Order: sequence, then C-alpha cells, then structure tokens
Amino acid sequence: MRDQREAPLPVEPYFDRTPQPFGDFPPDPLVYEASPRALRQRTVNFAAKRLTDMRYVSGLDRATAERHFRWRPAVAPGGLQFRAAPDGQEELTAAHQRGDITIEMNDADRRVTVRWHDAGFGEPVVAGALARPGYGSIVLGSQSGPQFDPQPISRRAAAPGRAWPLGDAVEPPPPPPAAVASALDAFFTSSAGAYGVLIATPERVLCERYSVFGSPERVTPSWSMTKAITCTVIGRLVQEGWLGSVYDAAPAPLWRDPRSIHHLITTDHLLRMRSGLGFPVSHGDGNVTLGFENSAVYQDAGDAFEAAQRSIVATVPGAVYRYINSGLNVLGSIIRDRIETRGLPYCETLYGLLIDRLGMASYQHSADIAGNLIASGAGFATLRDYAKLGVLYLQNGLWDGEPLLPPGWADYALTATHTGTSYAACFRTNTDRLFPDLPPDTAWASGASDQRIFILRRHRLAVAVSNETDHKMDLAALNRLIAAAISHWA
Repeated sequence: MRDQREAPLPVEPYFDRTPQPFGDFPPDPLVYEASPRALRQRTVNFAAKRLTDMRYVSGLDRATAERHFRWRPAVAPGGLQFRAAPDGQEELTAAHQRGDITIEMNDADRRVTVRWHDAGFGEPVVAGALARPGYGSIVLGSQSGPQFDPQPISRRAAAPGRAWPLGDAVEPPPPPPAAVASALDAFFTSSAGAYGVLIATPERVLCERYSVFGSPERVTPSWSMTKAITCTVIGRLVQEGWLGSVYDAAPAPLWRDPRSIHHLITTDHLLRMRSGLGFPVSHGDGNVTLGFENSAVYQDAGDAFEAAQRSIVATVPGAVYRYINSGLNVLGSIIRDRIETRGLPYCETLYGLLIDRLGMASYQHSADIAGNLIASGAGFATLRDYAKLGVLYLQNGLWDGEPLLPPGWADYALTATHTGTSYAACFRTNTDRLFPDLPPDTAWASGASDQRIFILRRHRLAVAVSNETDHKMDLAALNRLIAAAISHWA
C-alpha cells in the first residue's frame, strides 16, 4: 500500500509550457450576429451610407438621389455555394411610404440619418452616415460620430495644364465614328443607371459620353473596383521593398504567431480570393452556421481591418475560390501596418503611394468608423481618373517613364488563376467569355453594380464605365460598344 506521506506525482500539463517568443496569440474569432434586429440595423446602416454616397460624395441633388436609391435588406452570410439574393425590397419601400422608415438629410453636416420605427422591435432602429473629404462616406450606425478625427488629407493634385493622363487637361475628342456613336446610343438607352463611358489610349481620351446626371467632374461609386486599387498598392509595396513576395505568409498585424492556421495564408491567396476566411454566424434562434462575408464591411459601423483579421480559416488556404471582402481588408491592415511602422502618416502615404502618383485627384476611399480606408470597395472617382489605372496596366506598370510596379506585375494581376474561375488577382478576366465579342485576354476591375475599368492590352485601349448601385446595366450593349471601339481605334 502506498505511503500517504509520499509526494504526489506531478500532474501532466494540458498546455505546452515552453516559453514562446511569438508575441500575441491568434485573435479571438469574430461571430457575426444575424438576429432580426441586427440584420435590421445593417439594413438601415447601408441605406444611410448609400444616400450619403449619392448626396454628399457624388453630389447628386436630392430628387436624383432618391430616384436612384434602392432598398437592400441585409442577409445573413451563407456557405461556400451561397449567393445572397435579398428579397424584401417591396416591404421596405412600403414601410418607407407609410412613414415607418424616415430619412433625414443634413446638408450642412453632410449627414444622413435613417430611422425605422416598428412597435414589434421596441425602440426605433437608428442609423447614420456622414461624408468627409478624403474619407468618402463613413457608416456610423447608431453612434453619433466616427472614432477618429477626419482631418483634411494633404493630397498632391494632378499637374495643371498637362495633357491627360499625366495631368488634368483633356483635349476634347472629335465626334466618334458612326458605329461607335450608334453603340453609345444603344447602351445609354438600355442602361438607365449609367453615369458615363470613357474610352482612351495611353496617350489621350478618344471618346467620353455622360448621362443627364453624369459629367466629367462627377465622382461616381466604384464598389469592388477598389479591390484593383488595393492590389496595385500591394504591387507598389513590393516595388518599394516594403513587402516581400506575394507567395510569403501574409504579414497581417494580428497574424504574427506562426503557430496559427492563419500563417498558411499567403498574400497571393488574399488577392485571388482563396484565403479560406469565414466566420460563425449566430442566428436569432440560437442556431450557429458557417458564413463567408460579402457585405458586412459596408453595413457594420466597426473596425473593418480588425474584423477581417478575426475571421476563422474555414477551408484550406489556396484550395477554394470564394469571393469575400474580408481578405481584401486583411490586405488593407497590412498596408496600414507597413506605412505606420515606418513612422509615416497613414492616409497621406496611402494616397501618395499610387493614387496621387497617377494624378487621380478626384479619387477617395471610404473610411470605416475607426479611420481605416476600406480596401475592399466603396471608393469614388471620375471616369477620367478611373481610366488612369487602366493606362498604368496598359503600360505594364510604367508611369511617366518610371516603373511603379515590379516587373511582371501586370501579367500576374491580370492572369486568371486557372482553377475553376476567371478571377485573377483582384481583377476579372474574359476567359469565360462573359463579353463574347472581346478577346479572352481582356481584363477588368469590377464593381458590384457593373462599374468597370476594361484593360485591353493588345489593343492599347482602356474603357471606364460607371453605374449607380442596384441598377441593371445592359452588358450586351456594353460588349457591342467596346467591340466597335476595338474595330475603329485598335
């Protein structure tokens, strides 16, 4: 029999006690709340943002903004095959018409407040958004203001009087040939939300036409065309030596612990929508499912960069293409970290790395409530400035004789991954012949409501087109228009 005075054996530890030099542990996962009230809050948040976009960023008058506005109910994220098809627009429109939903526009403060009164939900659901120069429109949700001071950003203007694209002087192009003019007429007739179309070579603007609510000076929404901007900024960081290979582990600030599964995600995975990032979705009935984010960054009044980094790794990195915004906002966190670790001002440096180098003086990102310039979408610019990004890629990353991008970056960014999708590195390609009359190597930056910057490298043409959110664009007519431009100018 064992002596009771004998010292007990040591208890086997549950955890590795070896000292680790890795710093912080992996971040706690984000859980997406999908209760009915939370989804209602996101619905009015997005409505406030869209109206702020149109009124105080694009500068539309109230009547035009309200004519273009479409209600969009928030939908809980779903699985790998889920594609949100929100219904309920009619119910929201009816609630607005009854006065259950009210909209207040404060022109002096450039702010929109949306209130949804419903006795079944108790207190009204209130959402705000406001616009500040250089920060687009900022979703506030139920908060009264942003969590940062949106001070004016020092920007470098386009060279005055210098010919486009290096400056802001656009020589009025001659009238387009009959075939192009006819195609333009057909496009605008069947695309009621289109702001305008611009066709250019690297040397000059060949043709531009605008709708009654568009103009050369009006900044228009880009949505996910902003992803192409972010991709190009990543290229700039590589060119400047601030970032290593895109095939290295993505150096996100909250992913520094190499024991984490996040360490398997490369920058290339993030650029090509193959990161595997998702999150648990908590529904109002207590059920929890797996979801892949696609719109929360534009509906939540939160820190977009922190939320993206707190995503879980739901599929093997590199194995599955799933279009999400989280990965691009992880890239945004990397960009911000690379700037601030050098002691440089974040906003001025981000604009200075690319946007201001191209003379895109009209371009501005939208900020989140924490002051991050959102990397996945919601930027604004004129068509003349959007087209400059296309010209940069037509010139293989050269600008005014200087290489802004690493050798081969244009090939890298504009080439499809070739594993079940036509998606490239934040650009889309025509390998699936979405535009049947355009060559398969056509690439474009793409936004949610058919905003696009087409890059036809063999033909040395860039085509920029902008459209208002939730308005259908006639893509067949756009296909014929660009084909006519190739036939005449290429």
